[in-house]
Amino acid sequence: MTATGTFTPRPGAAPLPRMIRAQAALETRMLLRNGEQLLLTVIIPTLLLVLFSAVDIIDTGAGRSVDFLAPGILALAVLSTAFTGQAIATGFERRYGVLKRLAASPLPRWGLMTAKTCAVLVTEVLQIALLTAVALALGWSPHGNPAAVAGLLILGTAAFSGLGLLMAGTLKAEATLAAANLVFLLLLVGGGVIVPLAKFPEAAQAVLGLLPITALSDGLRTVLQHGAGVPWSDLGILAVWAVAGLGAAARFFRWE
Repeated sequence: MTATGTFTPRPGAAPLPRMIRAQAALETRMLLRNGEQLLLTVIIPTLLLVLFSAVDIIDTGAGRSVDFLAPGILALAVLSTAFTGQAIATGFERRYGVLKRLAASPLPRWGLMTAKTCAVLVTEVLQIALLTAVALALGWSPHGNPAAVAGLLILGTAAFSGLGLLMAGTLKAEATLAAANLVFLLLLVGGGVIVPLAKFPEAAQAVLGLLPITALSDGLRTVLQHGAGVPWSDLGILAVWAVAGLGAAARFFRWE
């Protein structure tokens, strides 16, 4: 006769860290297998970097266009993966009932958000490696402190991930698809990615300077192009957006 409590495997939920790791691995595989996601997160930023670096379309005010553009394109890569791609994918997961089924599992809401953010970080590592290689081939000469760059990218990812999950968890899938793509295009033009913020009217600059994409692109440019120290003001803006976005997503995210 089997004694009580000796069943193998032991019934019950797995430890929370293990659940998050398993969900993060699944989310990463899904991201890398999605052709539309790869178009948005890899091909478009790479094409923009090559096109605007090779052709003098916009006066960036820098000695070489690639020195101005490369940090902005890295910021765009974070935006495309952490916000646009994640919002659209999660929105349709919610529509098709995937999240409803996950809600019945022991994985808590914040655990799912953590797993999705970890998957985004893994994807971004691959993005940044590719874009950096392309930029170096185009003659880019980065400067600055790698730790400051890492801090900007991590906080930017947290900010955009929270905003993307907030959108996906509150709007219908079709509305999320339209809104996420619209925001992507607007921030591409007005977030200091390929068009210098100085090109806009002064009143607009004050507002645009508070956006997370502007803080991320300007912060990366301050470090990588100008070799400056830690851009505390940009890190502060990103931290505020990260706390607000992730907090709102955790509070208002709906599973169905």
